Amino acid sequence: MRLPDLTAFRRVVFFTGAGMSAESGVPTYRGAGGVWKQYDYHRYACQPAFDRHPDAVWEFHNYRRSLVAACEPNAGHAIIARAEQVLPSVTVVTQNIDGLHQKAGSENVLELHGSLWGVRCDATGERETRFDVPFEGQRADGRWWRPDIVWFGDSLRDAVVSAAIEAIRGCDLLVAVGTSAVVYPAAQLPTLARQAGATMLEINPDETPMSAAYDLCMRGTATEMLGRLAANLPSD
Repeated sequence: MRLPDLTAFRRVVFFTGAGMSAESGVPTYRGAGGVWKQYDYHRYACQPAFDRHPDAVWEFHNYRRSLVAACEPNAGHAIIARAEQVLPSVTVVTQNIDGLHQKAGSENVLELHGSLWGVRCDATGERETRFDVPFEGQRADGRWWRPDIVWFGDSLRDAVVSAAIEAIRGCDLLVAVGTSAVVYPAAQLPTLARQAGATMLEINPDETPMSAAYDLCMRGTATEMLGRLAANLPSD
């Protein structure tokens, strides 16, 4: 299959994973040097851990925020944001929690696993977005803000999943970038685009368990491959 021309499509979904942000310096999760190769999620990224030791969980997440705060969107993020500006319809469905798509200028972003910058209080239902690093996790009322992230053992938020399914089923091109295709249920979402007859393109340095489902697989970094894909996008 020839490299598709982005301008020939009316509804494009970019489905992004950790490899999308790796070139920005954001640590991946399961690759070399991945976060969970160094830290036990049972102690830092699940509800029981938060219930036992909220202070330790907050210290860990403040550390993660400090790492991501030092990172900037890469050229791939900028290309996707540019595509949103010039194409009829672009949706980003991301497994990432770093907020770099929004920082690059993308507005139509669905965060399947929540946001590193979001906090919530389950007792009161309050939610906030906080960018100060580090920030105090314990509220004035003695309760703790919980990171608004889908931790191990959590379910995805219904409203976000429904919006992602609608976008993916309605797209005529799906571009998966830097996804490992091993984190469920998110990994199975691109199959909905194939069932609906969309063109499927995978960008990843390595083959994934989902590679056979794609019409074209581009082997390389996110920035290089997106640069090739976006060669025909109108400039300012």
